[in-house]
Amino acid sequence: MHDRQERLQNWVRQSLAEKGVDEYRNVTLLQVSGDASFRRYYRVAPGSSSYIAVDAPPQQEDSRPFVSIAKLLVQHGLNAPVVYDADFEQGFMLLSDLGDDLYSDALKDEAQADRLYSDAFRSLLKIQKIDPPAGTVPLYNREALLGEMMLFPDWFVTQQLGLELTRSEQIFLDTVFESLVMNSLSQTQVLVHRDYHSRNLLITPSNSPGMVDFQDALIGAVTYDLVSLLRDCYIAWEPGRVIEWALEYAELALQEGILTDLSEPEFIGWVDLMGIQRHLKVAGIFSRLHLRDGKPIYLKDIPLVIRYITQVCKKYAALSDFLDWIERRILPPMEAKAELFGPLI
Repeated sequence: MHDRQERLQNWVRQSLAEKGVDEYRNVTLLQVSGDASFRRYYRVAPGSSSYIAVDAPPQQEDSRPFVSIAKLLVQHGLNAPVVYDADFEQGFMLLSDLGDDLYSDALKDEAQADRLYSDAFRSLLKIQKIDPPAGTVPLYNREALLGEMMLFPDWFVTQQLGLELTRSEQIFLDTVFESLVMNSLSQTQVLVHRDYHSRNLLITPSNSPGMVDFQDALIGAVTYDLVSLLRDCYIAWEPGRVIEWALEYAELALQEGILTDLSEPEFIGWVDLMGIQRHLKVAGIFSRLHLRDGKPIYLKDIPLVIRYITQVCKKYAALSDFLDWIERRILPPMEAKAELFGPLI
């Protein structure tokens, strides 16, 4: 056991002792997962109880937003982890245990998809109806949206693919990005989980789904979490089925007053363009995880992300030039680096 893990174990024992847990002396840490961040998660099981201990090194991770958003979600009846204790200076947290039954595993059985997504829609609507106290959750503003999309040329195009963009290409991408920003900002603005997908949702005995990885929540576009869920970077569905689910959500959102009068084509347009913004960001993040953080495993998911972008571009005449650019400039070097990305989908 390395020093930091030993410190976490001792901290957990002290925290459990202060909670009056009798079996605190003998608890040990069983690692259950890591994620794309620097956080590490451990299960702690004193007696018949179970907790999750989190190691979030403060040099790389700020746990305060997680704690703040977790409390907000729980207060509004959502199934987020209860934060029992947190030491921000050391980067340790003790949480309730939502289990291991991830949506990403359950959705391998296609017959469960309608029920699971229906549950996810209900929880998503609850999130979107939350009105956080003014100034407590940052805005998903123009600067944030553009900053995310710049990860695409900065990390994926330039560093991962090794391409050098011309000045005219940079101007062209700026124009595309600006149109995507305008789409996002024109939508109804709500609380956004910001990573609402199958690897962050868990099937639980009650109030399912449980949810994690919400620490980057912002106030932003109503379709952001929806497209994150339905055009998941780790699981693909037939496009027509995705549209059906999106319209099912839209009907519920209209009933809840989250959406007002909006035609189906307008709403699907919001979803489609919001998806491009997210997937441009994701391609950049997955490349950065490889190049900066030494995590190449996510590169195999980039072909699906790029396919999502090209599928949407084919639907809209205004995106035909962007589609042509991707097919000419992006797909050939991806094919040439099949050892990294795997086959293009």
